[in-house]
Amino acid sequence: MSEGTGQSGREYRELPRVGAGAIVIHEGRILLVKRASSPGKGFWAIPGGLVELGETVREAAERELLEETGVKARAGEAFYLFDFIDRDADGMIKYHYVIVDFPADYLGGEPRAADDVSDARWMSPAEAAALNLSPTTRKLLVQLKFIEDRV
Repeated sequence: MSEGTGQSGREYRELPRVGAGAIVIHEGRILLVKRASSPGKGFWAIPGGLVELGETVREAAERELLEETGVKARAGEAFYLFDFIDRDADGMIKYHYVIVDFPADYLGGEPRAADDVSDARWMSPAEAAALNLSPTTRKLLVQLKFIEDRV
């Protein structure tokens, strides 16, 4: 079965892709990454990425966390589920991801940017609130009561 419309990569696919993220809070700080590529380039977000064939969503969250940041954690139960749908100027769907974020218990490692992120850091609530967060990450952090909602 064809996965795309003739274009390579993650854009303009026929079906949504499934992504997973790991929400790691350690010593009062949350681990965030700055996205280095589209979609989300330049925004700070929860570490995560696409689920690979044969991998559970939880396994993907743990693997992507390790690949992007060098931090190891054990994912718990799914906490936050959302669709990311981005349309181009003509209204065509450029990206569609179904993303599941898991709270994850920190096991070890110090953050370092790798894979498709340009930065990875532990952030206090005040530091996180001041960042250029992706809209879904901001909503998640408010729901977690890690940061306050901007009014």
